[in-house]
Amino acid sequence: MPATTAEALSLATRTVSVAPLVLLSAADHYGRTAKGTRKRVVGVLLGQNNGKDVRVSNSFAVPFEEDDKDPSVWFLDHNYVESMSDMFKKINAREKLIGWYHSGPKLRASDLEINELFKRYNPNPLLVIIDVQPKEAGVPTDAYFAVEEIKDDGTTTSKTFVHTPSIIEAEEAEEIGVEHLLRDIRDVAVGTLSTRITSQLQSLQGLHLRLRDIGSYLTKVSEGILPVNHAILGNLQDIFNLLPNLTTPSSSASLPNGTAKKDSELSSAMSVKTNDQLMAIYLSSLIRAITAFHDLIENKIQNRQQQEEKEAKKDEPKDEKEEKEKKALTLNGVNGEAREGKEPEKGKDDKEKKK
Repeated sequence: MPATTAEALSLATRTVSVAPLVLLSAADHYGRTAKGTRKRVVGVLLGQNNGKDVRVSNSFAVPFEEDDKDPSVWFLDHNYVESMSDMFKKINAREKLIGWYHSGPKLRASDLEINELFKRYNPNPLLVIIDVQPKEAGVPTDAYFAVEEIKDDGTTTSKTFVHTPSIIEAEEAEEIGVEHLLRDIRDVAVGTLSTRITSQLQSLQGLHLRLRDIGSYLTKVSEGILPVNHAILGNLQDIFNLLPNLTTPSSSASLPNGTAKKDSELSSAMSVKTNDQLMAIYLSSLIRAITAFHDLIENKIQNRQQQEEKEAKKDEPKDEKEEKEKKALTLNGVNGEAREGKEPEKGKDDKEKKK
């Protein structure tokens, strides 16, 4: 049955949460079979779908081949999918087959045909494109549901994918493992300030990309290239309404020279709080660097002193060695004379005894 506008909106508003384990499995699958090539890898997604939220908690790889020249020629081992899904049911019955993934990085012409194959196991399968080699900051996943679009001119329906928001969400046990992995990957020599600034820069770059996509979409709608979609415009209006107004001037506050303040109280409060937080981070990083530098200098001084002591022992003057040898000889001579003086006394005693 063709999907109505309400059904398409319900699919587009679903939240898809992907576990980090799925990302690691997909990256490992790509690294083992298609690294350094233009091929993509395909796998099955396992999890739960309650109609409102979709939780992708596990996955497994599937043998897949396709022709680079003709995208309509492809092979997917569905018998392997059935056997593996049965084995996973024995391990965890709550994890059901909810869709499939591929390494993209974008949609391809054969995705609708592959999605029809997965409708054998799920009436509305989820497609997640996992970018295993991300070049831009942001979430490396894109989630889609397939729908049949009804056209306004009354022509036949066409199948298409509806994009739905996706997030990376880990459970408590997974968070511990991810923290250990990040602790091993993170450079210990890099300070806290540098790490935080790098994360903020990546977040701002991701926000800039999203704003650029919104701007290009609105430009195309205003020029008549794309049709007006009231659902998208309504969501954009909600986003703009949630933004705080930082440019409203204060009513009665004024500067000493009589000019009114241009910044509102909210803007000044946010700037003051941000500056205080950054100052605390800067001071803590500075103290940490000074302490490490002090320990390094102390260590170098101790090593130098030990090296000088070793060299002094090796390079002792020969005069001192000769004096020590003479003292040793004199001591030995005194002991010898003492022994020679005792021998005559013993001879006298013997003569006396003979007499």
